[in-house]
Amino acid sequence: MKWSVKIITLAGIDVLIHWTFLILLGWVVVVHLEQGQSLTAAVEGVGFIVAIFGCVVLHELGHALTARRFGIATRDITLLPIGGVARLERMPEDPRQEFLVAIAGPAVNVVIATVLLLVILSVSRLEMPQQSLLVGGHFLSKLLWVNVSLVVFNLLPAFPMDGGRILRSLLARRMPYERATHMAANVGQAIAILFGVLGFLTNWFLLFIAIFVYLGAQAEAQMVQLRAVFSGVRVREAMMTRFRVLDRSDKLSAPVDELIAGSQHDFPVQENGQVVGMLFRTDLVKALARLGPEASVDEAMSQCGQVVEDSTMLDKTFQQMQEDKCPARPVTRRGSLVGLITLENIAEYAMVHSAIGQHDGRKADRIGRRPV
Repeated sequence: MKWSVKIITLAGIDVLIHWTFLILLGWVVVVHLEQGQSLTAAVEGVGFIVAIFGCVVLHELGHALTARRFGIATRDITLLPIGGVARLERMPEDPRQEFLVAIAGPAVNVVIATVLLLVILSVSRLEMPQQSLLVGGHFLSKLLWVNVSLVVFNLLPAFPMDGGRILRSLLARRMPYERATHMAANVGQAIAILFGVLGFLTNWFLLFIAIFVYLGAQAEAQMVQLRAVFSGVRVREAMMTRFRVLDRSDKLSAPVDELIAGSQHDFPVQENGQVVGMLFRTDLVKALARLGPEASVDEAMSQCGQVVEDSTMLDKTFQQMQEDKCPARPVTRRGSLVGLITLENIAEYAMVHSAIGQHDGRKADRIGRRPV
């Protein structure tokens, strides 16, 4: 994730921290000082937040290490002020595997809470949580209740929480994966609406959670719908076959007409018949302003456009392009350039074939209801 810094590597997985996390720590210090607490108490408050996010890292490691058992790698774990995000290469579509990967995170928090409870009971009387979990109170007692809260919150049956994936995995045992996703997303959005009403009447923070949950459920349903459209489809079925190719020695003025006409935004760059890079629209515009139209394509092209074979599955290419934030890639067949695949092309392919699928579904429905 952009603006994130690596802080440690655990079990071969990089743990990153986003710069906005520092705002949270600063806010904790301000809250303590505003309530008349000493600087030492403020430092302890920061330590408590760090401990919470230590538990969050262990939670995400639970997901990552369970996914690893099923051959799914985790690119990294990023800490944000709202929690942690483990970037798995993919979620398993096997219901049993998805259930185990999803439940692993909350299970880690259950173990942490249990250990903390045993420690507290062995050394002192268990304290009830304070009115404020941020200022004052017993450190271990507060950390215990935070982990209990993490379990409860993450088990809500709504995307993008673990509970939404657990619900989908259970539904997918009895119905197709896509339908299970839509049902789980509908449940999540219903919960989001309930949270929104409660948040409007009681606590505005619940309103924020409601928006987060609603959009998360919607995004998950759309992603699975796209994967269903792309299932069994190869890159060659969605690629552009009419496009302009540049030589790395061409001037930047060469692709301007195509760009203005709107027929092509990104251009494969070749040298001696071999693809050596891509010239993207944003890079072209910046180079025109900085270097002028007489500069060479070589000075502005990017290496982002890794070559993809036309036989590669479209869903895999789409996922990689999204992760790399790469808008276009050249397509080859046995080393020869045969096409160009862009995120815009993929979106149009999905839109057209979804519309065809809806038409075919309505047609089949009319035939099924026709009297005989």
